Amino acid sequence: MSLNNRISAEITAEQSAAIAAAFEQLKTALASVLIINLTAEERRNTLIMGDKTLAFVNKTIEYATQNPSLVPNYVDLDEAKRDYKLAFDIYAIFQQLSTLLRAMEDTGMVAGSEAYEAALVIYHSIKGASRSNIPGIQAIYDDLKQRFPGRGKKTISPE
Repeated sequence: MSLNNRISAEITAEQSAAIAAAFEQLKTALASVLIINLTAEERRNTLIMGDKTLAFVNKTIEYATQNPSLVPNYVDLDEAKRDYKLAFDIYAIFQQLSTLLRAMEDTGMVAGSEAYEAALVIYHSIKGASRSNIPGIQAIYDDLKQRFPGRGKKTISPE
């Protein structure tokens, strides 16, 4: 527990089960849509849609629908409309998930920071007890010292 405790909560087994079930439902509901798996190269070369681009595409499709003579014969306007609707719907879901992911990330960061801070305080207490030769502490300190994510000793390579 941190000296400045900002969160004290837990996820119950029932909540974990409900979350897992909800993810399965979401994956099942989107299974027929989420069928693309781009390579890194394809991701770099694919046009990206955002708020402004979605508005541009929507307006362009509206004008094309109202003025079909402006649409080249090699452009399938009905397919463009389906693609736009799918992109719009996916973007709306993505925004909701992004909000949820950010909240999860923020909460995880605070909880992790508080747990890490408490562990550091305890570790330094164990380290001090080890230096004072308190019986039984050296083995605990040696085990934790191996796992300590600190900098450790740097080795200087000969030139």
